[in-house]
Amino acid sequence: MSTLQQEVYEAFRSINVPEEQALKAAASLAKRDVDVVELKRDVALLKWGQGVTIALLVAAVVKLFFP
Repeated sequence: MSTLQQEVYEAFRSINVPEEQALKAAASLAKRDVDVVELKRDVALLKWGQGVTIALLVAAVVKLFFP
C-alpha cells in the first residue's frame, strides 16, 4: 500500500468507516491516480500532433504566398 493509500485508509478508519470500505476507497483513489496519468499522456500526444499540424499548415501558407 502506498503512502497516499495508507493515509486515506487511516483517515477513513479514524472516522469509524469499516475496514473493508476503507480499503476499497483507498484502492479506488489509487486507480484514479493511474487514470489521470494515462490521460495526461494522451493529452501530451495530442498536443504534439496539433503542433506538427499547425507547423505544416504554416509552412504550406508560407510556400503558397512566398514561392
